Amino acid sequence: MMAATMVKASYQAAADATARCRQSCETCHYNCCLPNGSAECGRLCLDCAEICRVTETLLARGSQWAPKMAALCAEVCDACAAQCEQSSSEYCAACAQACRECARLCREIAESA
Repeated sequence: MMAATMVKASYQAAADATARCRQSCETCHYNCCLPNGSAECGRLCLDCAEICRVTETLLARGSQWAPKMAALCAEVCDACAAQCEQSSSEYCAACAQACRECARLCREIAESA
């Protein structure tokens, strides 16, 4: 019983992180990437937001596929963070930070499966 409760708590923390990351990626895309013509960053932010959306859903329902999707989410979040860290924009900085936190929590889910 205790292990199941801990798994659910870790899933919830990761689901919350994916929601924050999705929002941050979308904000970065619309407020930084588009206005500055940063196509590569913009595509990556949208890809990351979408992966986060799906991962959040799977984590929230405790899907058997959540750990595999969390591994992919961590990979995409790391790539998005690396791209955004190349910019001096406050939107990119916030996005990179949200991506790094999301990647960390998703990696924990993936590695514990």
